[in-house]
Order: sequence, then C-alpha cells, then structure tokens
Amino acid sequence: MSLVAGRGPLSRDPAGWFSPPIPEVVYVEPHPRRVQGVRDGRVVIDTEGALLVHRCDHPLSYAFPVGEVGDLPHEPVPEAPGYVRVPWEAVDTWLEEGRRLVHYPPNPYHRVDCRPTNRRLRVAVDDATLVDTTDTVIVFETAVQTRLYVDPAHVRTDLLQRSDTTSYCNYKGHATYWSAVTGDRVVADVAWSYDDPLPETLPIKGFFSFDTERVEVLAELPQPTFGRRI
Repeated sequence: MSLVAGRGPLSRDPAGWFSPPIPEVVYVEPHPRRVQGVRDGRVVIDTEGALLVHRCDHPLSYAFPVGEVGDLPHEPVPEAPGYVRVPWEAVDTWLEEGRRLVHYPPNPYHRVDCRPTNRRLRVAVDDATLVDTTDTVIVFETAVQTRLYVDPAHVRTDLLQRSDTTSYCNYKGHATYWSAVTGDRVVADVAWSYDDPLPETLPIKGFFSFDTERVEVLAELPQPTFGRRI
C-alpha cells in the first residue's frame, strides 16, 4: 500500500511529484517469498511464484499462477497474463515465510524507523498529566502518521488500565490498548503499546503512544511539507 495509497508516489495524491508527470500506472513485480494460504486446517496455496500488484487506491495484492489456486475463487489480473487474484477472505489464514498476515501482504517498500530523540511529548487528560518528557522515540513509518513513543518509566501508569481492545499490524505486531482512569471517569483506549513487537520495531517494545483524538497531546513532530516544493 505504500506506493499507491495515502501519499505514496503512485497514489492520486502523492506527497512529492514526478518531473515530468507520469500517467496512472499499475506496477507488478516478482515476489520470491513462500506464500501459503490455509483453509479448514489445510494448505490450499503454497508457492514461491507469486507476484505483487500495486494498483492506485487499492490494497496491495498477490497474483498467483492460475494453476496453483485449485478451486479457490479467483479473477484474472489483466496486467499479468496467466496470473489470478484470490480474494483475501477466500482462505482462513495467509502466511508469508511462516509469518501470519492480516488484511494485506506486507509491502517491500514499507519501512519503519525507530529513532531515540529529545522531542517533547506531553499528554494530559482532564487535570492529570500522564506524560511530560523529552526522552522519547520517534517512529517514522511509510504512509503513516509519525508518532512519539515513550518508556513506561515516564508515564503515570497508575492512571492507565489495560482494556480489551487489541489490533495487529503486519509491521509492528499485536497492540495492547490502555484506558485512562481519573476519579470516576474512564477515557477508553487513550494509548497503545507492543509487548512483543516484530523485529523491525524492537526499540519500542513496551513503550506507549497516545491517541491525539482521545486525550490532549502535545508532541514535537516534524512539520509536513506535503504539497510544497522545496
């Protein structure tokens, strides 16, 4: 999704620009990794011959040789004769080199950089300050909002309560969510953390980040230059 979605270079609203401009394109590339699909406990796709299809305003998708999809529902990929797309929901579980995937294939152009920084993060709910520190980690992630994460040693964890909400990211792993409790008031899911992150994001293991829509967050983040030629 990084090339063709959000502000990616092949999206309809790119962060940068091509000179000269290029027309809308579909980019197809070999993907020499082992991709498996499991349905009803049985492996129904097992191939190293998949392609990746980057199509503007569509999730990244696999294309498989037509002879390798058996009786699974599929449709041809016009840009790759002899290959077909299988709906994501056609199998119970997708695996790539043994890693379980959610929603879409991992993108080879998606990058996550975690850097220690002295950018300030201040978080407050009602009259209580949850965080106020310059000892933070900044996470740059392709096509995703830049965020600050903070060690729990700098957080009023006594005002946080683990919620039942969870999520999964193909690049960071399983997220745990936390609600703020101040007196009789509970503000749901104000923060999240990754207790056992994937290798790409080990520097933020156990660290907290906060939802700017649910609590008051002051974060010293880079100012976007979208739409400006510099």
